[in-house]
Amino acid sequence: MVDFNFNINSLFPQEVNIVGTDLIPVGYQGDASHAAARHQVCTVLDMMGQASAKAQGLKTAITSGSKMMTVENQKAYILVDKSGNSGKGSVVGLLKVGKKKLFLLDESGKPNEMIPQCVLDFYVAETRQRSGCGKMLFESMLMGEQVEPRYLAIDRPSPKLVSFLRKHYNLARTIPQVNNYVIFCGFFQDQPALAASQTPRRARLYMGKLQYV
Repeated sequence: MVDFNFNINSLFPQEVNIVGTDLIPVGYQGDASHAAARHQVCTVLDMMGQASAKAQGLKTAITSGSKMMTVENQKAYILVDKSGNSGKGSVVGLLKVGKKKLFLLDESGKPNEMIPQCVLDFYVAETRQRSGCGKMLFESMLMGEQVEPRYLAIDRPSPKLVSFLRKHYNLARTIPQVNNYVIFCGFFQDQPALAASQTPRRARLYMGKLQYV
């Protein structure tokens, strides 16, 4: 768990909390001003992002408060332990998602322009791993975003995340991509977003460039 020198329970009202680009937790009712709460959330995102980067062996953090404020369509799901840090609460995990415009290859190798929901960062404190915290955090995200696991695009998943998805959601067979994202077999089947918007545009590779067809 990660402890802070301010009251996590006052900042985050739920066990699993949602933070958007305004950095104000959904349902926040604390005594601190929004400016003060925003500063504290920024501190939490910075520290959890750094811990995630260290765990994954990355040189720079994927998640930070400043990045959350400047990038649209991203949310952070933050899991807290209300009993931690002498009753002030501790932060246990972070899961960041967001929609990205991507060119994704289907099973036949044809690229499609799509805007799927993406898992961008996922970290649970080492002392709380293998205790159901990751599953709780992930399930909360699936419910909040109303998405099935097979429709997610995963940005550079760590070996632990790959194992997690295989164990809990039977996601093992991938569709090879030319970018850093991983998608699984079944991703293109009955995509619910397509019915609500439009069929993804087909494209082809010509002399190293994508052309629409």
